[in-house]
Amino acid sequence: MARRSSKIGPVVIPDDQDVPEEDEVTATPVTIESTREPTEHTEIQWLLMKLGSDMGLDVWVARNDRNRDYDGHRFGDLPRIRHDLPRYLDDATTRTVAMIDVLWLRGNTIVSAFEVESTTSVYSGLLRLGDLIALQPHLTIPLFIVAPDDRHDKVMAEVNRPTFRRLDPPMAEVTRLISFSILRTQVKQVAPFAHRLSPEFLEDISEPCAMDEA
Repeated sequence: MARRSSKIGPVVIPDDQDVPEEDEVTATPVTIESTREPTEHTEIQWLLMKLGSDMGLDVWVARNDRNRDYDGHRFGDLPRIRHDLPRYLDDATTRTVAMIDVLWLRGNTIVSAFEVESTTSVYSGLLRLGDLIALQPHLTIPLFIVAPDDRHDKVMAEVNRPTFRRLDPPMAEVTRLISFSILRTQVKQVAPFAHRLSPEFLEDISEPCAMDEA
């Protein structure tokens, strides 16, 4: 893992074996047959990608997940899938953003970023978002954590950890939470008119992560 200094201290950047170099990020990925069984994480990634595509947005999925499939649909074959990231991002930011679970883009503008947290640790995705905030404190990308209903309190507690509160801005102030059940329900409900939706509708199906100080 590489470290980069920031105003809050060292920022962890995944090393080369985890994240491709910038020229690899922008290249069309090689085809590798996926043998993994579908998981909740895979399902939620697909729902987010499909929803964004149906809304007329470009979609980025973490490069190491591109060869996954859900219900017979290979991620890399989705209409409007992106194989490159905006060039205005510096190298360190590109390397971090490239591993975020799902991005929605309009042209060269990232309009929403999603991390799906379904594991016990509920931490890896938060670290990526934390790195992004530290590297680009003035970047105004709406950030969303998507998590199982029964992990609501765990996610809230992690987002409000002192480590993330020290970011500028604090992670909890710029991140919202969407539950799996709400996402599944909303995807079904909006399917007939998804092409008329704007990303701002996510505000109505998510909740703020900031917790009142005791």
